[in-house]
Amino acid sequence: MALEKLGENLYLYPGSPSTLIKIGDRTVIADPGHGSKRHKELRRELRKLGVEIGYMLATHGHADHLAIAPKLKKPLFIHRYEFSIAESPLNRELLTFGSKAPKGFLVYQFPQEVKVYGVFEWGDELFGLRTIELPGHSPGMTGFFDEENAVLYAGDSFFGERVIQSVGLPYLVEPDLFKESIKRLMEYAEEGLLLIPSHGKAVKGENATNLLELNLKRVEEGEEKILELLREARSVSELSYALAKEFEAKITPQILALNQVPIRAMIASLYNRDLIEPVVEKDLKWKTKS
Repeated sequence: MALEKLGENLYLYPGSPSTLIKIGDRTVIADPGHGSKRHKELRRELRKLGVEIGYMLATHGHADHLAIAPKLKKPLFIHRYEFSIAESPLNRELLTFGSKAPKGFLVYQFPQEVKVYGVFEWGDELFGLRTIELPGHSPGMTGFFDEENAVLYAGDSFFGERVIQSVGLPYLVEPDLFKESIKRLMEYAEEGLLLIPSHGKAVKGENATNLLELNLKRVEEGEEKILELLREARSVSELSYALAKEFEAKITPQILALNQVPIRAMIASLYNRDLIEPVVEKDLKWKTKS
């Protein structure tokens, strides 16, 4: 894989997630990623440009976005809400899976601690990039905005079409915040910015708007289908399987388990709106209110 030039001193190294590279007085990379060879690949591509990594940024603390950070041995900055998630392998699993995950069950489990050098707030300027508030996927989900090149690296605040088709539901921990972030991104799309999801192709203009609408629609459809399915009392695991079938997603133990996280978040939202209620039928189940 080769670097993609996005603008003046701005590059993208492809992958899932992709890595943003901003060259300046000290070169910074956002979301170094994962993989046994990725740290070597990043260094190799940067050597071609005659620069070395100075600092690292992370959009959030999920393992697939920063697994190679310890190998790069450069200062890492992350939003303060993500600090403990990034530094603790157990906290990463708790946020991603909902509890300690079975060994080898999650693709991106890794035991190393990730040392965070500093935390930032939304709206801060770091190494020529402005931090943008985009929570919902995780508590401190952050985008990095390069005003000079009109580029916004948006992390997992939205997903590419192939990802959504594969998993069925966008992964999120708070549906209302996720939807608010999508609407915020739509404003940036209307301004003509190039929007880059960590998992998917960069999009601009009508393509960006259409992809954002797909993400928003899928969350709203998920909530609507849960209400329909809960005309009959169902557990979270039963909902996960039924929704995967509805959206024609891949049905694997990992996807069904991970989809239970956004489903539980949607159930909390629906319950708080007094639309569903818990029932006990040999298991904790949920049902729409009559």
